[in-house]
Amino acid sequence: MENKKEMRNWLNEFNLTHPFVIAGPCSAETEEQVLKIAHELKNSDVSVFRAGIWKPRTRPGGFEGVGEIGLKWLKKAKAETGMLMGTEVATAAHCKLALENDIDVLWVGARTTANPFAVQEIADTLAGTDKIVLVKNPVNPDMALWLGGVERLYAAGIKNLGVIHRGFSTYEKTKYRNIPEWQIAIELQNKFPDLPLIIDPSHITGDRKMILEVTQEALDLNYDGMIIETHNDPDNAWSDAPQQVTPDALKQIFKDLKIRNLSGDSDFENKMTKLRANIDVLDANLLELLGKRMKVADEIGQVKKENNVAVLQNNRWNEIQAKMVAEGAKKGLTEEFIIKLFRGIHQESIEHQEKILNS
Repeated sequence: MENKKEMRNWLNEFNLTHPFVIAGPCSAETEEQVLKIAHELKNSDVSVFRAGIWKPRTRPGGFEGVGEIGLKWLKKAKAETGMLMGTEVATAAHCKLALENDIDVLWVGARTTANPFAVQEIADTLAGTDKIVLVKNPVNPDMALWLGGVERLYAAGIKNLGVIHRGFSTYEKTKYRNIPEWQIAIELQNKFPDLPLIIDPSHITGDRKMILEVTQEALDLNYDGMIIETHNDPDNAWSDAPQQVTPDALKQIFKDLKIRNLSGDSDFENKMTKLRANIDVLDANLLELLGKRMKVADEIGQVKKENNVAVLQNNRWNEIQAKMVAEGAKKGLTEEFIIKLFRGIHQESIEHQEKILNS
């Protein structure tokens, strides 16, 4: 699959003066609920109304969606509001039902993206469709798997494609429900700059109070739009209550978002050129320092080999990590960043020393 300007055709056809928006409840609960929210979002920046029909849960016993009847509610909402309708599909059967009920936008969920067999079944079922089909990133941070899902759909003759960044699962305790790992989405964007990229701040944050912050960050990174879970009574939602916002709150988010220019005037470009030159010098210095640090790690590895001492020294590593977190805070660096940075450095040091011990 190659990047092509035509990848943006479906998005360009909306002719929007603002970012593309998909919004609606995490789950369709009742016909009344679906219609009420749809009407509240009708005269807003929302282009596509969404509602979960099938809800894959991590563990059995929870609410797993109303099923096929919910598609009838979406069909009615479309007739009454004129908005396009969207929902997540996870199986070939879901796709067939969605097509039968004239759902306009379909997306492959994170759990499904992680399963190439399931994605292929969906691609085979949707082959040649003119519906918009989006692919959420897989639960694990694997860009190849994410792109693989898009490629399977593309190979099936589906042209109206896009991706949704909903963050990645982690065992680490962070402020996010699913950590963004922005660099993965940025790398994908660099490979396919014309493939529409949409942020899912609801699933990244798991917290309605953080929706604006993460959406703004995405727009600052040139994302094309957002998918935000919106409910008329979020606290009593049947699924993912903490991350849903009211229609009024969503409209306020639209007002608060700042849309940046993609470029500036000559004065701006001159300032940026100088600052980027400074960044380039500092990056080169960082690499030089890291190279020197690894040479010291090599020397440590040699001493350990001569004394038959194991590579990993947990106490020493814990001391370094605690010290660096404290020092980083003084320099305005977050604990999350420092831990990731020094874990990477530590892992590289271990690999250097292991090569020496096993040589």
